[in-house]
Order: sequence, then structure tokens, then C-alpha cells
Amino acid sequence: MNDRTIGRAGFLGILGLGAAGLFLAKDATGLLDRAVPKSVSSIVPTSGWRIYTVGSSIPTFDPVTYRLDVTGLVGSPTSYTLADLKAMPRADQISDFHCVTGWSVSDVRWGGVRIADLLERAGAQSNVAGLNFVSAESPYEDSLTLEQALLPDVMLAYEMDGGPISRPHGAPVRLVMPQMYGYKSVKWVNRIELGTTALPGYWEQNGYDADAWLGNSNGFSS
Repeated sequence: MNDRTIGRAGFLGILGLGAAGLFLAKDATGLLDRAVPKSVSSIVPTSGWRIYTVGSSIPTFDPVTYRLDVTGLVGSPTSYTLADLKAMPRADQISDFHCVTGWSVSDVRWGGVRIADLLERAGAQSNVAGLNFVSAESPYEDSLTLEQALLPDVMLAYEMDGGPISRPHGAPVRLVMPQMYGYKSVKWVNRIELGTTALPGYWEQNGYDADAWLGNSNGFSS
């Protein structure tokens, strides 16, 4: 196994350690070094979630000064405050979250904005075919085709399980794409670029499939 491909065995080994609280798995075991790219750390909480970072720390934000920039093929580049996003038609859903490394969290409650409403507000042009979601945590970004982004359970979420999304889970807003593995659900989104194609993101550049459909990608089959 090389450091371009995350392996299930490495993470299953980490789970078997029975860790309590939060710790940096990259520092706690030698398994993660063989399972993920060298720049990636994993913080393993007891709630079932695994929080991955590609930078040295989790991004911070100020809810007052935060802006979501929508650029590219739009009528004009637009910048939304968190209040602007919350003023758009609200969407709520309950969906499961699946990581390509083998763990899942069931029945996560999300609240946020549908991509279709965001694109309409931004004046997306008719030739848009791909959306690139850029995180505050450089170089983390990923993309969806327009068709994928407009699926009825895809959203830009600002709430999770009845409250604001926490920093580890992507505050102030994150992408939620339940039909694909979690690496497509970009956290800490601060820019969406509309273009004529879906660009390869951080994880695709490290060996993952661009179309990360559950059970039918990344070496898995339905």
C-alpha cells in the first residue's frame, strides 16, 4: 500500500485500539502513516465520527465576517454572509454519512440550503456543468457535476443534529452529498466556483474516484 490510497485495514486497526476522547491518530499509531497521504491527520472522537484534516489545524472563522463567494459562470461574482444563507429557503433532511475507509454515522440531521436555490440566487449561467467547492483548509477542495449537485438530498449545510455545525464538522458551512463517500462532502466551504467541468479535488489527486458513489467506487461494488 502506498500513501496515495487510504486503506480500510489501517483504519480498522485504529478502531480496534478502543481510543477514548480525542487524539491525533497520526501521532498515536504507525498505522495511519501507511493509510493516508503524509499530510493528512485524523482526529478520532468517541461519537463515531472521524475528523480528517489535511492542514496543521482545523480552520477558524468569525460568523460576523464569514463570506461564501460564488464565482465563475455567474451573472456577477457574489458574496454571501451566513445570515444571507439562512435567509434563503431552508432545507432539512436526515441522512447517513459513509466514509470510504469503512465507518458510518446513521441518521444525521442536517439543515441548510439546496444547491439549486443558491445557483438561482447567484444567477448561474446556462453553460455551468461543474461546481468546485473550495475549503478554508487549503488545499482541500472537491467538485460535483451540475447533475450531481442538483440531486434532491445535496445541500450546503449550516446546522447539524439540531444546532450550528461545529468547527470539526465543517463550520460555518459544509457540503452534504449523502449518496457519495464522505470525502466529497467538503468542510469549511468558503468559495464555490462554477465552471464548464468538475475539477479533480484533493482526494482525487491522491488516488480516489471522482464519482464516489456508495458501494460502487473506490474498489467497492454493489
